[in-house]
Amino acid sequence: MQTLRADNLTSIYGEKTLFKNVSVIVNENDRIGLIGVNGSGKTSFLNVLAGLTSADSGEIIKPNDYTIGYLKQKPDLDPDKTIMDAVFAGDQRIFATIRRYEMALQQFSDHPEDSKSADQFTKMQGIMDQQDLWDADSQVKTILTQLKINDWQQKIGTLSGGQQKRVGLAQVLIQHPDLLLLDEPTNQLDISSIEWLQTFLNGYKGAVIVITHDRYFLDQVTNHIWELSFGTLYHYDGNYQDFLQQKAEREELATEAERKRQALYKKELAWMRHGAKARSTKQRGRINRFNQLKTQVGNLQTEGNVEINLGSTRLGKDVINVKDANLAFGKRQILKDFNWLVQPGDRIGISGENGAGKTTLLNVISGTQKLDSGVIKIGETVKIGYYTQQTEPIDDSKRVINYLTDVADTVRTASGEKISVTNLLEQFLFPRFMHGTLIRKLSGGEKRRLYLLKILMQQPNVLLLDEPTNDLDINTLEVLEDYLDDFDGTVITVSHDRYFLNRVADQLLIFKGNGDIQPYTGLFTDYLAASEKQAKSQNKQPAKAKSQSDEKPKQPAKKEKTKLTYAEQLEFNHLDDDLDKLDAQQKDLEKQMAKNGDNYVKLAKLQKKLNEVQKQVDEKTKRWEYLSSFVDE
Repeated sequence: MQTLRADNLTSIYGEKTLFKNVSVIVNENDRIGLIGVNGSGKTSFLNVLAGLTSADSGEIIKPNDYTIGYLKQKPDLDPDKTIMDAVFAGDQRIFATIRRYEMALQQFSDHPEDSKSADQFTKMQGIMDQQDLWDADSQVKTILTQLKINDWQQKIGTLSGGQQKRVGLAQVLIQHPDLLLLDEPTNQLDISSIEWLQTFLNGYKGAVIVITHDRYFLDQVTNHIWELSFGTLYHYDGNYQDFLQQKAEREELATEAERKRQALYKKELAWMRHGAKARSTKQRGRINRFNQLKTQVGNLQTEGNVEINLGSTRLGKDVINVKDANLAFGKRQILKDFNWLVQPGDRIGISGENGAGKTTLLNVISGTQKLDSGVIKIGETVKIGYYTQQTEPIDDSKRVINYLTDVADTVRTASGEKISVTNLLEQFLFPRFMHGTLIRKLSGGEKRRLYLLKILMQQPNVLLLDEPTNDLDINTLEVLEDYLDDFDGTVITVSHDRYFLNRVADQLLIFKGNGDIQPYTGLFTDYLAASEKQAKSQNKQPAKAKSQSDEKPKQPAKKEKTKLTYAEQLEFNHLDDDLDKLDAQQKDLEKQMAKNGDNYVKLAKLQKKLNEVQKQVDEKTKRWEYLSSFVDE
């Protein structure tokens, strides 16, 4: 069994200790969720495990042939390469082997008479056999398809950030390393891709460490949780729900131990004040213990919670009214005769396919995108706060506190009290020593938390939230959810996060693509369950019926023919049975694919078989249509 061990890792960044004397063992089938507040050092910890950076002290111990695949938050991909070329340009072992084989093949093709070229080509064939890399191309395409990347000849530079993240994920998964390190893999994946990734990871034969704020994903995938807090790595067995219970018990015990230390300290302090003198060994020992106790009291550190108690401006009856809206980008239809009425207090979640126009709708509401036709009316009292996917441009040389004082020095809370920016920053988990910190020294997650604070300081009454779960830590998300429960205004959220949408939305808009937008009233998980049930029902329809409805009936050939020949009649009599058998094969293959979503090698083979069966269904259906035109009624 391949294992990785880290002993006494310590890493310090500026004034902050990211982790101190951390020791871990990663076993073969571990599924580890790494969590912690933004800026706690999660990504830095993965960088050390991956060997991209070195810890200040400590060591990583692993076998020489131990392989690690690392999906960064922003994958390193050449913008000038096509998707397939970029995937195979990785510096991991399997890609190096494939490139060496291709070079040997080219050399042998150019010089077939050269014995050295022939020997190298034969050697590389053996290595390709040994590592089973012949189907790597089809495996990559299968994974890309599951991640909704279909045009494999696109240049990386033309892809969105989310699409590049999915290409990077495919590059990592195809390696099948001993350890997968995944930093926010679900960011910008739609729900079907997230579910596919869950299935893949649950069947993965190596170890996985994943950083994610998707609590539902953590529940479905992990069997261990590591929490990085104030430089200490806490270990919990089980998934996220198990972690919540165990963490509460740990903090309760720590609080009780601190209470006992405080009581003992008070007692010993009183003894010291009565003029304790080190006249005996016993007294000297007691004084030494007091001095040691004095350094321990008051050192209990807890993450605390972000507090959001900001007020909002009054919202009138008119909020948003969209009438006959149309919008397209080239051939891609976003809105088509779209009508939508948003009222005060509405909690609306927007989800669906990537690229279907969810963010574009928020841009239309905010006024940054114009409609091709139609009308959007925004109420006179509406004050929009728009938390975009990309943080607004920030001067990195600006200090944290100055970024907020540009908005105001003080703001009013929901109860009408004034609160200073300094106190507000502390409530948002920015301690005083960080207030003068240059923004460029903040982590990506800390910048996002600061950006959210600036938006809420402006006290909007309509909140537009575009994928807020991508970069905010779980602590911030939980408090944001509580804040939205009591928010007097209207909230419109774009997200694929099932847990978050269940908390903040009771109305849904599901973007299907090509201007098809379906409303739904209820929880997001209820919608997903209903959609799954509908899909299963549709899959039970006979293959013949599906083919006939999907394709235009073929006109019979213009021949002087009025009836079937004897051979054609025999063929026609068997076609129904043939189609039934093919339909059964198709259903069986689809079931096998559903069960083997984690095995991309087998998945590619099953997909090839399914394509062959579907081709036979199409051919026999066309033949049935032709012959049936000569059957006597």
